[in-house]
Amino acid sequence: MELFITICFSLFFCIISYFYKRVFQMRNQCCYMLAYECYKASDDRKLDTEACVRVVMRNKNLGLDQYRFLLQTMVNSGLGEETYGPRNVLAGREETPTLEDAHLEMDEIMFDTLDKLFAKTGVSPSEIDILVVDVSLFSPAPSLTARIVNRYKMRDNIKAFSLSGMGCSASMVAVDLVQHLFKTHKNAFAIVVSTETIGPHWYCGKEKSMMLSNCLFRSGGCSVLLTNKRSLKRQALMKLSHSVRTNMGANDEAYGCCMQIEDEQGYQGFLLTRSLTKAAAKAFTLNLKVLVPKILPISELLRFAIVSLCKSKRKSSTLESARAGLNLKTGIEHFCIHPGGRAVIDGLGMSLGLSEYDLEPSRMALHRFGNTSAGGLWYVLGYMEAKKRLKKGDRILMISLGAGFMCNNCVWEVTKDLEDSNVWEDSLDRYPVSRENLVNPFAEKYSWINDECLNFVRID
Repeated sequence: MELFITICFSLFFCIISYFYKRVFQMRNQCCYMLAYECYKASDDRKLDTEACVRVVMRNKNLGLDQYRFLLQTMVNSGLGEETYGPRNVLAGREETPTLEDAHLEMDEIMFDTLDKLFAKTGVSPSEIDILVVDVSLFSPAPSLTARIVNRYKMRDNIKAFSLSGMGCSASMVAVDLVQHLFKTHKNAFAIVVSTETIGPHWYCGKEKSMMLSNCLFRSGGCSVLLTNKRSLKRQALMKLSHSVRTNMGANDEAYGCCMQIEDEQGYQGFLLTRSLTKAAAKAFTLNLKVLVPKILPISELLRFAIVSLCKSKRKSSTLESARAGLNLKTGIEHFCIHPGGRAVIDGLGMSLGLSEYDLEPSRMALHRFGNTSAGGLWYVLGYMEAKKRLKKGDRILMISLGAGFMCNNCVWEVTKDLEDSNVWEDSLDRYPVSRENLVNPFAEKYSWINDECLNFVRID
């Protein structure tokens, strides 16, 4: 009898201990966003039409065929007249960048956004427990995290991580990393810095598939303050609900569709191949298979299963296959799509059945700031907040695609009504721009390049 009581008591104790640990882990797994700060360069760094033309005309490797390609690309890019370029390119030194140029570009973005972030929140640099910096194309020694720690004299036991080579989806990787670190670090503050070096990697060759990056990528970045302190829940802007990462690196075609290489003349640049769309569709579909059951109601999941079964015999190589009748709006109020380019926004919007209202923040971020790589999503989020779209309880789906090939998505829940004008303050009254007016002045000023008589003319 005593043995039976002892066994029952031990079993009861084990059950209580198990549930206690589970509850304790769940309480520790929260990830709150306290603030974020996007970078906006000075007006002297704006790349308007005339500035872009000066950069193009300095490249003596280009001919009429390349000029026509660039004109078509810029007209359809979705970028406006107020995006920002790197200093060395504007100064005419794109072919001879220095290490100092790269450090200066990073210092301006990192320190400007961090200074404002600390001032806005009142959090001291000495209180930061975790620091993650994601910059794909620049990995110096000492690291960029070490540079930040040195600048702000942070603690010697700070957990610092430098991420590289992950492209436009790196910011979501950094957020996911912080979320996992929060499971073992109680009552911690974390900072994520997301940006990219554009100046040292400006392509000066003539390969069309490598010239696209010059047309789309612009200077920008963002710093984000995160915490798992439940005592700061009321001060938080949002709470991270879900994060799903998909890596297609094992597939050779997907791995090579977005890659930094040298062309035949030895010019270094970023290659974008035709298989990019196919890789994006596959990665996005695999990611949704994991994410969808976590965010949508049962009724929508049942409808999705029925529609998918009906379409199972149909095969598609486009992003349309990712939707298969799925209505994400039953579980998501806002869609924060990476402003990687007009084609990216159009493709994801069509595949998910989104309206122009849903796509407006991404289109406007692309038009105003261009593709700022890993920092791009935060400009989109800033637009939503500045336009007072974000209300308490709303859910935001952040969608990012990057080299590797990767698709990294996460869902945030808004914890209070948001209305800060942030980085959009001086241009908010001019947006949104109608889709008809998104066309930049390149077509009007330089359409004569397409005149057939110029086939016999060499432009100097």
